[in-house]
Amino acid sequence: MAIEGQDEELAGVLTSVGPRLRALRRQRGTTLAQLSEATGISLSTLSRLESGQRRPTLELLLPLAKAHRVALDELVGAPDTGDPRIRPRPIVRHGSTYVPLTRNFGGVRAFKQILPPVEGTPPLPELRVHEGYEWLYVLSGRVRLLLGAHDLVLGPGEAAEFDTRTPHAFFNPGPETAEFLSLFGPQGERIHVRARPATSPEGRT
Repeated sequence: MAIEGQDEELAGVLTSVGPRLRALRRQRGTTLAQLSEATGISLSTLSRLESGQRRPTLELLLPLAKAHRVALDELVGAPDTGDPRIRPRPIVRHGSTYVPLTRNFGGVRAFKQILPPVEGTPPLPELRVHEGYEWLYVLSGRVRLLLGAHDLVLGPGEAAEFDTRTPHAFFNPGPETAEFLSLFGPQGERIHVRARPATSPEGRT
């Protein structure tokens, strides 16, 4: 009887994967074609997974979890163990490390971001814009924030909050590692290139 109950629970978890995959993809504004390109999974397989016609396997779920930047247990909606501790899995993108500090499926998410040191004068990144609001707090090192007409360098203990519809970018301006906390909603993951900064690498307003 216990095994039968476990089988029913497992079946329920697997049945819920398709709707969760569809909801997560739509929440992030990603098309099936874009997800197929990011994961290497065919369009037909992704469509069948979301509709429940294809049984999810670890081989399929691992690249999907990576593409959506969520933990595997969050992706499948695994039963809550009652343990409130977060076991973050660092994500490395373009040399920067993102450590998720929340595991909620939607809503505001928290990350610790680690920017590696740079040598010389780093090139100015493209300014980006998206729906939402962002807050960041510098733990160590320095973070250079380009925000509209503003060019700011934040040090340890300094914080900034801003409407992300304002063209913005942030990066490490110096030779030491920078670490900061960042809070943003689901909209913060749908970033679109807006413009390149007009200020010079040395200039600050």
